[in-house]
Amino acid sequence: MEFILVPAGEFDMGSPIREKRRKLWESPVHRVKLERPFYLGKYPVTQAQWERVMGNNPSFFKGERLPVESVSWEEVQEFLRKLNEEENTLIYRLPTEAEWEYAARAGTTTGYSFGEEAPELYEYAWFLKNSGLRTHPVGLKKPNPWGFYDMYGNVGEWVRDEYHISYKDAPPDGKAWESPLSAAISKPVRVRRGGGWNGNAGCCRSAERLFAAQDRRFNSLGFRVAKEL
Repeated sequence: MEFILVPAGEFDMGSPIREKRRKLWESPVHRVKLERPFYLGKYPVTQAQWERVMGNNPSFFKGERLPVESVSWEEVQEFLRKLNEEENTLIYRLPTEAEWEYAARAGTTTGYSFGEEAPELYEYAWFLKNSGLRTHPVGLKKPNPWGFYDMYGNVGEWVRDEYHISYKDAPPDGKAWESPLSAAISKPVRVRRGGGWNGNAGCCRSAERLFAAQDRRFNSLGFRVAKEL
């Protein structure tokens, strides 16, 4: 895997009322301060990388350079456990929702990292209007200003956090928003980011957030790996 160093910093998380295609659950906009830098995968995890660690390929669309999909949040945790075990470390994990948005924005404050208007999205993402209703090899579109590919479209991406209907009381430090008791009571609903090959332009904004039960699988949902310093 190739990683990019994400610097520590602050940003406004969520979408302002004036943003086109915004959703209510992207509110309220709130200031987040990430005090520590971290590494994030340059690309979503590919099928070749998944198979190298897990010994199988669950993806619906097959291809070594295609992003792995049809993996549940729980299965991603097993991938990360095995990856850490293989390297005798504990540094690999899913990014938090705040870390993901911070990296997707890459220092920008607009709806997309390239601006406010959707026409340019064709240059940066595989989405409903240009995907041919399938995934594509990672890295074929333009990267965002910090060098991350496929942050929008291709496959959506699991993040660490549980889903909350708003950002009221969200952690100001960008750490994962999880309840220590919820996993014991039921299977939490987790956040997914970045849209996917089957999402419209509104699903491919930096602030867009969707959700799914952590044991569900979708052929439009994968992940990328964070790595602690």
